[in-house]
Amino acid sequence: MKDILHAIACSRYMKGLSDPERLRIVQCLRAGPMNVGDITEVLQEKLPNVSHHLRVLKHTGIVCDRKDGKFVVYSLNPEIFKPDDKGRLPEILEFGCCRVELGKKR
Repeated sequence: MKDILHAIACSRYMKGLSDPERLRIVQCLRAGPMNVGDITEVLQEKLPNVSHHLRVLKHTGIVCDRKDGKFVVYSLNPEIFKPDDKGRLPEILEFGCCRVELGKKR
């Protein structure tokens, strides 16, 4: 059977989002790139926890990082996160196998 869903890649993304703290980090990064200290302050979490979850998100390809002086700045992967029609904050995670909408009220 042909794997049209790209099951391995898709399950990796879903695992990356399967923790409430990682979802909170994604929500936080929707506002723009931040370093670990900034994220820790916004979420009021402990730095080792945030660092761990950022490593998982980076490993799964959901976030990217770049060095900025002595800091590492994290941002949402632009290949996955798509802004809405008007260019506002990313609302859709486009994995290729499926998509996840963020922040939509029911």
